[in-house]
Amino acid sequence: MKNGLFGIIGILVAAVAALGYLATYVVDPTRQALVLQFGAVKDAVRDPGLHFKTPLVQNVIFIDKRILDLNLPPVEAIAADKKRLLVDAFARYRITNPVLFYQTVNNVNEANQRLSTFLQASLRAELGRATFEQIVRDNRANLMEKIRADVSSSADAIGIDVIDVKIRRADLPQANSEAIFRRMQTERQREATEIRAQGEEQARRTRARADRTATVIRADAQRDGEIIRGDGDAERNRIFAEAFSKDPEFFAFYRSMRAYEDGLGNGSDTSLVLSPNSKFFRFFNNPTGEQIYRNRPEDNDGGGPPIAGGASGPALAGGQ
Repeated sequence: MKNGLFGIIGILVAAVAALGYLATYVVDPTRQALVLQFGAVKDAVRDPGLHFKTPLVQNVIFIDKRILDLNLPPVEAIAADKKRLLVDAFARYRITNPVLFYQTVNNVNEANQRLSTFLQASLRAELGRATFEQIVRDNRANLMEKIRADVSSSADAIGIDVIDVKIRRADLPQANSEAIFRRMQTERQREATEIRAQGEEQARRTRARADRTATVIRADAQRDGEIIRGDGDAERNRIFAEAFSKDPEFFAFYRSMRAYEDGLGNGSDTSLVLSPNSKFFRFFNNPTGEQIYRNRPEDNDGGGPPIAGGASGPALAGGQ
């Protein structure tokens, strides 16, 4: 009898424990809960902790309340200046109305698809009103805020609040990029050719100026050299004239010695056909060079040339 009573009590305790387990649920801080009764939403619970529900009649579903990410596939858009763009964008959102969220999209995957549709439409619309420069440089932040506000207003209908929308990249399609690159390369080559031509022209001008300057300098130097040589020759002649006027006999002797040196010295192979009594050899026959001609004036007839500066050579001379 007692064993039967204990069995009944055990069954009752187990039933109570099972009912207690089925009547409670725990909400995590990162989630929010919806209490459903026969499929209809009876309550929305956002506070974390232990909560109660009617067992066997009500059930609970959990919805994330953290900030969620939505990554879009590349979107093709046409800017206001008719340039085609490939836009890589993403959005961050939070489920703010779990009841409306459950009733409209039911789950996160469906919400991502709906939100992706809103975002693509807003991107194409806003980027179509802006130029390429505004999108990539000048007005990007303002465009992102407009797109976020537009997508958020559409997402309110499914219980979602869009926190942020950003464009990672906004590039031209590959074919357009290659065409632009080729055009840029052609322009740079043209500029390089022009710069080289200008440099060559400048180099030719510089070389021409340098050649002209060098010619002028050489001409001036040659002129100055001729002037200096002329002045030197004039000074030399003046000195010779003064020396000759001071001692004509010594000067005649000096000029004859120079003539001997130039005509007979330095290994010269020149042959002279002259009379030994010629004036050219007068200092060989007489140290004074005068007596022979005073005593024998006929020796001067048909003789050699008069003694002059330098070794002019006699009238009858031949070279081998």
